[in-house]
Amino acid sequence: MRIGVPREVKPDEARVALTATGATELVARGHEVVVEAGAGVGSGIPDAAYEAAGAQIVASAGEAWAAELVLKVKEPIAAELGFLRDDLTLFAYLHLAAAPELAQALIERGTTAIAYETVRAPDGSLPMLAPMSEVAGRLSVTQGASLLTAPAGGAGLLLGGVPGTRAGHTVVLGGGVAGTSAVEMAVGLGSRVTVLDVSLPRLRQFDAIYGGRVETLHSNRVTVEAAVRDADLVIGSVLIPGAKAPKLVTNEMVAAMRPGSVLVDIAIDQGGCFADSRPTTHREPTFRVHETVFACVTNLPGAVPRTSTEALTNATLHATMRLADLGWREALSADAGLAAGLNTTGGQVANPAVAAALEAQAAPLASLLG
Repeated sequence: MRIGVPREVKPDEARVALTATGATELVARGHEVVVEAGAGVGSGIPDAAYEAAGAQIVASAGEAWAAELVLKVKEPIAAELGFLRDDLTLFAYLHLAAAPELAQALIERGTTAIAYETVRAPDGSLPMLAPMSEVAGRLSVTQGASLLTAPAGGAGLLLGGVPGTRAGHTVVLGGGVAGTSAVEMAVGLGSRVTVLDVSLPRLRQFDAIYGGRVETLHSNRVTVEAAVRDADLVIGSVLIPGAKAPKLVTNEMVAAMRPGSVLVDIAIDQGGCFADSRPTTHREPTFRVHETVFACVTNLPGAVPRTSTEALTNATLHATMRLADLGWREALSADAGLAAGLNTTGGQVANPAVAAALEAQAAPLASLLG
């Protein structure tokens, strides 16, 4: 199969969907890999490394998109929608629940779109979302700690404090992969930490790991409101696979926070879990709501592309090889977890959660797989 790797064109996005090592594996299996010139440079992978792996470097995005299977990191933006077609399989982060225009384009073009973020492992986890969630969770705390400084517009507070001073209070909404990484980082920096989740078994795990050093609360409107009011840093890491994130933090809750508090929404790719959230970029990451600082960067792991690219390929390569070896229908028929990643094909929506968010009807998977 011919596999294309275009250069990412979303602003401030330096990740690439395949490392040179990954290209080596695909070429060894008899596949043809074409990489747009410069696609890996931001991740520390020169064109020469891909060529040494047996890949072909092509001059234009169109040549990479002309492949049967296209690998991307972020969802196609407006400039790339013209490359979509009905004989294309696209494998990327898509987040269609928060991107109805992209979903409509995929439907109209008949593109087979498989989303990393809805692929499931046998235990129900999200193996291709996990590495980026880990990166985002850790970065959210370091970003938040930086934004708490006075020059950044924050309260002038050192998140971990020093002996004889008050440590900052970090509140993490959601105890999944991203939230767990955020808790780990915040504890490591010496912050006082509270984590909220609807899963009591998950909260028990936090208690077992941290031995009471992290406060655990069952997530509901009352506990969220109380925790947010007392927070210096709020990390929003709530995820419902394929669906829009629920809005847990209201404008009224933000108005009651201390001046200079910081809110980092890493659920922004799925629409965000704060009522006032709106997408921001690495170049202009923040905006103010009342007297607080909001940061809602949509591709937060893109700040560390070398780490993120390697972690992403580690998570996606096995599935990429199956798609290339078998074709998407046979690969998905043989793997129910990979089939959960199918979002659109032949002008229809396949994933039930995505369909619900788009107010569409999900087609039966069996009929789509033939």
